[in-house]
Amino acid sequence: MKENYFLIHGSFGSPFVNWFPWLREKLENDGEEIYTPDFPTGVGFQNYENWKKLLRVYLEAGLIHENTTFVCHSIAPVFVCKFLIEHQVKVKKLLFVCGFNNYFGINEEYDTVNGTMYTDALPKIKEYCSEIICFYTDNDPYVKMDAESEFARIVATKEIVISGGGHLNRESGYDACEFLLPYLR
Repeated sequence: MKENYFLIHGSFGSPFVNWFPWLREKLENDGEEIYTPDFPTGVGFQNYENWKKLLRVYLEAGLIHENTTFVCHSIAPVFVCKFLIEHQVKVKKLLFVCGFNNYFGINEEYDTVNGTMYTDALPKIKEYCSEIICFYTDNDPYVKMDAESEFARIVATKEIVISGGGHLNRESGYDACEFLLPYLR
């Protein structure tokens, strides 16, 4: 099966913000097959069941397979882990940016929409992907570094800490994420 890429946004996000448009264009210019699902967001809409329904459409179409790379931001890493474990799907590579699990304390809205994504089965993700790279920072304003490093410790085959990177989003000055490029292939 042909190699492809999924770019998965975080809570209250979309595939049209942060560095997603930049990365999509970069990969498309290289002739790569890219999917950027626009998941429902907001209290009452963003939850594991709704996100799972949308991603399952891609799975059932045969677009998620052993040559798929996921690039995920914020809540999306744990969502993708939970999805792959639940559906027992092996993929090529997982690139996780500012991922976390079982973390509460951002604010009531974020805690509400993020809570359904969490999983206690997280260590099982290594059965479904042998290359998992986690990028996180030492000054994320939303998620404590301890939560991101704990997530990485459980899932990652490689961890990369970006000093002063905030949440590695547009608000932190990241309309592009050059640091991802060497790890995409």
